[in-house]
Order: sequence, then C-alpha cells, then structure tokens
Amino acid sequence: MEKLAKIALLVDFYGPLLTEKQRNVWELHYQHDLSLAEIAEVEHISRQAIHDLIKRTERILAEYEEKLGLVQRFWAEREKLTEVKTLAQGLNEQDFTSRSAWECYQQLHVLINEVYVNISDD
Repeated sequence: MEKLAKIALLVDFYGPLLTEKQRNVWELHYQHDLSLAEIAEVEHISRQAIHDLIKRTERILAEYEEKLGLVQRFWAEREKLTEVKTLAQGLNEQDFTSRSAWECYQQLHVLINEVYVNISDD
C-alpha cells in the first residue's frame, strides 16, 4: 500500500486521538497538498516545526496501530467478508432443503451485502 493511502487509513481510524493541531497540519499537508512553507505561514511557526510535527504525527499513528491493530483487523475482517460474500453468491434456491432455510439465507445475504458495501471500496 502506498504511504499516503496507509497514512490516510491510519488517520481514518486514529485521527480522533490526535490533537487538533496535529489533525489540522495533517489535513493541510496531505489533503490540501500545501507545502511545509505554506503550512508554516498559516500556522505561524517554522517550516522545520511543521516537518517535525508531521513526522511525529506519522510516528504516533504507527504506534497506535502497533498497539491497537485496528487497521490490520479491519483488513483481515474485510478479507473474510469478501470470501463469505463470494461463497454466498454461489448458492441458489436449489441448494437448500427447505423454504425457511432459503429465506434465512436470503436475509443473511442482504445483511452481508450491506456490511460489505460499508467497508468496501469496490
């Protein structure tokens, strides 16, 4: 995964744990594509201080992931859900011995698709 995408995902999960200044500088740099000098001017601090803040923020996000593992768990669960969705797509009404089993499957299929749409970028 490219660095920016990885950092963006870390911010999605752990952004609320950052300070307001960290979030603001991260947003200016990565989402608005401002240079360090431009951010320094906006924030009224040195370019070096902005650089240090961005690097520290990246390190903090990596440490959160190392300790909590939410992103790693997200990808693992997404992979499992993709596999379940694929397996479920291969079933049809004739695969079930009773009408109630088929109806239960259809309900499960709807729920799986709802969850999948919420976590997938497909």
